Amino acid sequence: MVPLTLASLRKAYGDGLSPTEIVAQVYSNIRSVDDPAIFLCLFDEEEVLEEARALGEYDPSRPLWGVPYVIKDNIDVAGKVTTAACPAFAYTAHEDAFVIKQLRAAGALLIGKTNLDQFATGLVGVRSPYGVPKNALDPEIVPGGSSAGSAVAVAHGIATFALGTDTAGSGRVPAALNNIVGLKPTLGSLSATGLVPACRTLDTISVFALTVGDAYTAFQAAAGYDPADSYSKHIAVPNLTQQNAPVVGVPTPESLRFFGDEVQAASFKNALERLAALGATIREIDFGPLYDVAEMLYEGAWVAERYAAIETMMTEQPDDVYPVTRKIIGAAERLSAADAFKGMYRLKDLVRQAEPSLAGLDMLCVPTIPTFYSVEDLEADPVQPNSNFGTYTNFVNLMDMCGIAVPTPVRSDGRPGSITLLAPAGEDARIAAFATLIEAEGERTLGATGWARPAPPALEAAPADTIDIAVCGAHMSGLPLNGDLTSRGAVFVSAAETSADYAFYALPGAGVARPGLVRIPDGTGARIKLEVWRMPLSSFGSFMATIPQPLGIGTLNLADGSTVQGFLCEAVATEDAEDISKLADWRRYLNA
Repeated sequence: MVPLTLASLRKAYGDGLSPTEIVAQVYSNIRSVDDPAIFLCLFDEEEVLEEARALGEYDPSRPLWGVPYVIKDNIDVAGKVTTAACPAFAYTAHEDAFVIKQLRAAGALLIGKTNLDQFATGLVGVRSPYGVPKNALDPEIVPGGSSAGSAVAVAHGIATFALGTDTAGSGRVPAALNNIVGLKPTLGSLSATGLVPACRTLDTISVFALTVGDAYTAFQAAAGYDPADSYSKHIAVPNLTQQNAPVVGVPTPESLRFFGDEVQAASFKNALERLAALGATIREIDFGPLYDVAEMLYEGAWVAERYAAIETMMTEQPDDVYPVTRKIIGAAERLSAADAFKGMYRLKDLVRQAEPSLAGLDMLCVPTIPTFYSVEDLEADPVQPNSNFGTYTNFVNLMDMCGIAVPTPVRSDGRPGSITLLAPAGEDARIAAFATLIEAEGERTLGATGWARPAPPALEAAPADTIDIAVCGAHMSGLPLNGDLTSRGAVFVSAAETSADYAFYALPGAGVARPGLVRIPDGTGARIKLEVWRMPLSSFGSFMATIPQPLGIGTLNLADGSTVQGFLCEAVATEDAEDISKLADWRRYLNA
């Protein structure tokens, strides 16, 4: 059997192996695993063999040539039924989801569609009328959800990678329970066109794989801006490069939660010691504010958003909705529009309260799950174990973070270890690069396959000739001119603030709305929100050519005492402009 890692497959294909032989291996493995609850739609083997033959000669320029993968059954494939694990909801898709088109172009071979917690609501993997996929390592333990089938398929070596989704942790919790990697991208980096929404403002497609490098390569291939998706963003997906030792925030001992699982506590402690040995600076922070944010996910606005996604089912066919799912989402029927807005306001307040403790950190490190639960535990209590699984996952999308769950050496009781790295939006490459070092620590095999862990990928050297540029307006992440940065290879570095020596204006004029940042006497201004982006120096000249009067690039003073090159405005241009210094944040101005 050929291990289905990218490195192994590429070597085998380079040596002359046919992708049809890999397809035959995949289907033989499916029969051997013999778990009918993994797939809701397993494609006919001959259909996949035909696609494999159509690939032609091995083409290493296509990053996923001949690579088998599976997807969660809330993602559309043309001509196939999408169920979201609800028979009454099922429909035949007329077009591939955007990400499926991307993966086809990269040469990947889709094997089938997998089981999930109905309507992607749950972290346990047992809320499906189609049965429960067995945890690949221990059938008595829940497989994790909602992306249960996708995670189990990867852990068994049925697929090189799988697509799940992740709103509250569904791309991370199953990874921890099945000893695999779970990559939860920055919101908007993977198009949601062709995805059945659970909570549209917080949803993202996610990636499972046996190694960090494989997960990140699949992510790169699937990513891309999609103008048809209103939530799609221009997010850079550069190759993984060597990183400076990071400053890592971790929960204080008082704010760690393991629900009595001392073995899990010891596993996390060991993982932090390994991080420190890798050069990381560990800084303890109170996670109380982040837990407060997490509690918002199933209150008010976001429960109502889940209700909106399946409103017709809830009002016209409620008995066809899985009982636990119906109860959770049905809570929205008691909420008003005012409650939803109050929830959104409270979220902003809580995030603002959490910001000071996150300042100066490169990333966070948390246990992926606080403890383990069995199928029997969920039969006794279908709600509380699910809530506990979300301890370290529920706040992430609400705070617009990216994350990656990475296996660590097995616990003292033989169960898999796992930690998650979290960082601000756009930092996917940074945390994935550091995760490659973590997965190389200690002894571990891949998923439930018994395959040996391959050597960690050789990371590229970080580009030497780069320039950091601070932006404060339309060039920020997700705003209209951000593509002027990302198209030139710029990557997000960090959020920042100026020193209190600047005035901030909304400039008049047609076209894309722009602000103007003007230096004024020391201490008489406001601290203006910025984003710092790192651009290849070779692209800086063409970027400068896109900047019109009255804007230019100069040296900005930052609140931490450092300086950076960034946008400044000619003072004369502010005579008819609106002073928005009190808002100190271009996004706040746009929202207002």
